Amino acid sequence: MQMERKLWRRLLFRVALGIAIGVLASVARAQNSTGPTFDVASVKLNKASVDGRSHIYSSSTSGNFRTANVPMKALLQQAYGLPESQIFGVSEPVNSAMFDIEAKVDSTFDTQLNLLDEEGRRTQKRLLLQALLADRFHLKCHKETRELPIYALVVTKSGVKLVATQSNGLLINGSYGRFTAQGLTTDGLARELAKVLGRPVEDKTGVPGRFDVTLQWTPDQGPARLNGAPIADPPPSIFTAIQEQLGLKLEPRKGPVEVLVVDHVEMPTEN
Repeated sequence: MQMERKLWRRLLFRVALGIAIGVLASVARAQNSTGPTFDVASVKLNKASVDGRSHIYSSSTSGNFRTANVPMKALLQQAYGLPESQIFGVSEPVNSAMFDIEAKVDSTFDTQLNLLDEEGRRTQKRLLLQALLADRFHLKCHKETRELPIYALVVTKSGVKLVATQSNGLLINGSYGRFTAQGLTTDGLARELAKVLGRPVEDKTGVPGRFDVTLQWTPDQGPARLNGAPIADPPPSIFTAIQEQLGLKLEPRKGPVEVLVVDHVEMPTEN
């Protein structure tokens, strides 16, 4: 009888231990599946843009994120790493609204962020913004592949005219008909061109390395103006400029393109 009691105690102990281990494993899985979130965040409709332009302030070494007068598609572009031309389904009134966001992380997050490589930091910052959009805009979305018109970025017969960078980081600036960058890869250039052209651009150059890029062209809307008058001797179209200034060209093609489809999104409650 005493032997049976000991056996039962051992059996009950093993069952209890198994349950405890299972619970701890479930908690660990839940914690691991929970992505990073901002410590504090303010989301407001922009009602008084100073210059009418959109601004996104985000450093590669900090999780803090700030915007001024930015549309939802630009936020989705930042959060999911896809150009606006590959984002579908943003409904009104969210689609036409502009947002000011001030979001901050604690110092511990920044310390951990700076232990990661560039791609790791980019991923963590995207997860932060994805979590914010899901929480404050009740965003639900999914990715799928569609056959769409694209451009392939290729090297011309005369060869590339890209200048190897002397920069240790990445710096990008753009204005009307002008684009400059330091430390940019050809893949990054393809992504930036997609923003200008409104169509996916695939890097087919096969050119490794990072480069300093300066590109000037005349947009479809016409040449830039100085004191109200068009500038003299304006640069060529973007297609010609890419060939003459970078030794690259854009070839129209069709191909499978990853897109982001918004299933649901709401106007946020301001705070």
